Amino acid sequence: MSKLTITRQNGIATVIINNPPVNILTIDLINEVNEFVLSLKDDRDTKAVVFKSAHEMFFIAHLDLNLINGTPGGQAGCIEFSHMIRNIKAMKQLSIAIVDGVARGGGNEFLMACDLAYGTESAAFAQPELYVNIPTGGEGAVQFARRMGKNKALQALLTGIDFTAQQAEALNIITQFVPKAEMDAFLAQLLGAVANWEVRDIVMYKEIVAASIKDEEAGSELELRYFLERAKEQKTQSIIGAFLKHGGQTEREARDIQGIFVDTAAELSI
Repeated sequence: MSKLTITRQNGIATVIINNPPVNILTIDLINEVNEFVLSLKDDRDTKAVVFKSAHEMFFIAHLDLNLINGTPGGQAGCIEFSHMIRNIKAMKQLSIAIVDGVARGGGNEFLMACDLAYGTESAAFAQPELYVNIPTGGEGAVQFARRMGKNKALQALLTGIDFTAQQAEALNIITQFVPKAEMDAFLAQLLGAVANWEVRDIVMYKEIVAASIKDEEAGSELELRYFLERAKEQKTQSIIGAFLKHGGQTEREARDIQGIFVDTAAELSI
């Protein structure tokens, strides 16, 4: 791959996006993202994928405007962009966008396709497509409507204004604002927790949350089904036994539940 640099460590894949001059979503970049994401379909070792940018000012600028030309080739490229958004959303692994620059149009849609997104004080987020006579094409309007509600979504889409990371957090465009100076430590703590889980744990909660957003009752039924299935596993019984041995369901839980978890994990790793 020429647009993506991928490194792996402790179950975490870090993907650096580098498509000079300003990280435009060209068809080459779209194809590389699709190839990488689809390669993870049966990967049980990779727990999370972190998307970052190599550019100082841009996360991803937007979709390549040269694709928006009405020709069969251009239309095919736009459809592949839509496929990329859906492929990211369908990942088994936890997908995380770290935004330390501008993300407008397709760049903003890319990060909203991820499960989690964090922005720094250098980040900006917007859907300004109407200024070039098109609507959003990567679920931007759909996500704004679901995350903001009717009035705020319409205002954002019809003005196309930039949001800061703090504003984007308040509007649910991103998960959280994190100052640049704190991002590395914040991400290390997050990924340290995620790396402890199996891919099936991530898939389980993704499915429960997705079902619950659509239908509370369906989410409740799915959650209970998973709960009862997991209760029968020998792994569950071993963990519960060790947890109780090290002070679970005693006053130690009030003082040091994380210590109980650490002691439990240490015993089971022997």
